Amino acid sequence: MSKISNLFKGGSKHKSKGSPSAQEAIHKLRETEEMLTKKQDYLEKKIEQEIAIAKKHGTKNKRAALQALKRKKRLEQQLTQIDGTLSTIEFQREALENSHTNTEVLKNMGYAAKAMKKIHENTDLGKIDDLMADITEQQDVAQEISDAISRPSGETFDEDELLAELEELEQEDLEESMMSMGGLPSVPSSKLPSSRSNERASKFLTTDRSYMLWPFSHACLQTVILPEL
Repeated sequence: MSKISNLFKGGSKHKSKGSPSAQEAIHKLRETEEMLTKKQDYLEKKIEQEIAIAKKHGTKNKRAALQALKRKKRLEQQLTQIDGTLSTIEFQREALENSHTNTEVLKNMGYAAKAMKKIHENTDLGKIDDLMADITEQQDVAQEISDAISRPSGETFDEDELLAELEELEQEDLEESMMSMGGLPSVPSSKLPSSRSNERASKFLTTDRSYMLWPFSHACLQTVILPEL
C-alpha cells in the first residue's frame, strides 16, 4: 500500500514542482488524445489483418483460423477500452478549457473594473451636471443666432399685389398659347361693297330665280363678292 502511495505522491526522494497551469494540462491532454488516436488506427488495421487470416485458413486450418479470431477479439477489447478512455479525456479537456476561459474572462473583467474605478476617482458628479447645463445653454444660444441669421430682412412686399401680378402673367401666357394654336378669326381686309353695288346685287337676285333660293340675308350679301360686280 505504501508503494502505491509513493507512486502517486512521488515518494520522499521527489519534491513537488507545483501544480501545472491550465495551458500545460490542456497541452498534455491533447498529446494523450493524439497518442490514443494513433493506437486506434493501429488496432483497426490489425483487426482487419486477423479477419483476413481467418478467412484465408477457413475450414482448411481451423486452429490457425481460430487463433486469428481470438487475437481479433482481444484487439477489439483494447479498441473499446481506448474509445472509453478517449471520451473521458475529451470530456476532461473540454471542462478544463471552459474553466480556463472563465478564469481569463473574470480576470479581464476585474482589470476593466479597476480601470473604470481609477477613471471615476477624479470625476465630480456635480461638475458633470454643471457641464451639461452649460452645453444646453450654449446650444440654445446657437439656435437663437441661427434663427436671427436666417430671418429675412430688407423691404417687404404686399402679397395681394404680387398675386395680382402673377394672375396677369398667367393671363398673358394663356393668350400666347391660344395665338400659337391659331387664335381668333381675323377681320376681313377688303372693303365692303358700296350701296350702289348692293342695289345691283338686289336687282340681280330678283331677275334670276335660281339665286333667290339661296338662304342669305341682306347682311350676308355685304360680305359676298358676286361675279361681274
